Amino acid sequence: MEETKNVEQKEKYWKIGFGLNKIDYLEPSEYLTQTLLPDHFAGNLTYQEVENALVSHYQVLPEDAQNLKERECDIVSTRIASLLDNSGFVLSPVSLKGIHRVLFKNVLPEEWVGEYRQKNIYKKEPVLSGDTVAYANYFMIEDTLHYDFENEKKKNYTGLAIDEKIRNIAQFTSSIWQIHPFREGNTRTVAVFMVQYLNYLGFNINNEPFEKNATYFRNALVRANYTNQGRQINRNDDYLMKFFEILMLQTNATLVDQELYLQSESETEWEPEQ
Repeated sequence: MEETKNVEQKEKYWKIGFGLNKIDYLEPSEYLTQTLLPDHFAGNLTYQEVENALVSHYQVLPEDAQNLKERECDIVSTRIASLLDNSGFVLSPVSLKGIHRVLFKNVLPEEWVGEYRQKNIYKKEPVLSGDTVAYANYFMIEDTLHYDFENEKKKNYTGLAIDEKIRNIAQFTSSIWQIHPFREGNTRTVAVFMVQYLNYLGFNINNEPFEKNATYFRNALVRANYTNQGRQINRNDDYLMKFFEILMLQTNATLVDQELYLQSESETEWEPEQ
C-alpha cells in the first residue's frame, strides 16, 4: 500500500488513532511515540514496520495490566492510522467487519474479531447514571445492518442542503452504532468507517473532533440512542449533530463532555436512589 509522504497528514491520522483509544482509557507507550514515530515520520518505517517492531517489543515484556493497555493502544492506533491512509472504501457491512478484523486481530479474543456478536449485551453508561442503551438483538444484527446500508445507498447527498447532509450522516452513524454488531471495539470501528465514508463522499473533514473529543462522540451516540419514558427521557441527537457540524463544517464550537450527563440536564429531575 502506498503511504502518503505528507507528514502533517500522517500526524493527523495518528492523533485520531490515539484520540479514539482514549474512549477506552488507553494511552500510547513512550516506545511508540518517542522511538518509532520519529522514524516513521522521517520515512524510515512503514506502518507495517512500526507494527512489527511493536509486536517484537511487547513479546519480551511481562503481560501486566499496564503493558497490555499500552500494547492495545499502540497496535490499534497503528492500524487506525494505516486504514485512514488508505483510500479504498466500499459502502457495505462487509467493510465494518473488515475494519474490525484489521483493528483487533491478535488484540481481542480470536472468536470476536471481525465477527458479529452471538449474545445480547448491555453496558453501564456513566453518562446515563449507570443505565444502558438498548442495543440490537444479536440475531437481528445482519438484517438490521443490511436495512440501514441499503437505505444509505439510496441517498443522494448532491441535492441536499449542508444541514440535511450533516443530519443524514449523523443519523446513519447513530443507527449502525446502536446495532453494536461486535462484542468490543464498536465505537472505534464505526468512527474509522465514518471517516473513510466521509472522505469517499468528498467531504473535507476536520480531524480534531475525533482526536480531541472522541469520548464526547461516544457519549453523544449514547444520548442519541437512549430513551426511558419512566424517567421522562427521550433520545436526543442534538449533541451528535453538534459533533458532526464541527467535523464537517470545521466550526470552532466547543464540545463539553459534562453537558451530556443526565444529572446535569434540565430535561429530568431523576436522581439515583440512596
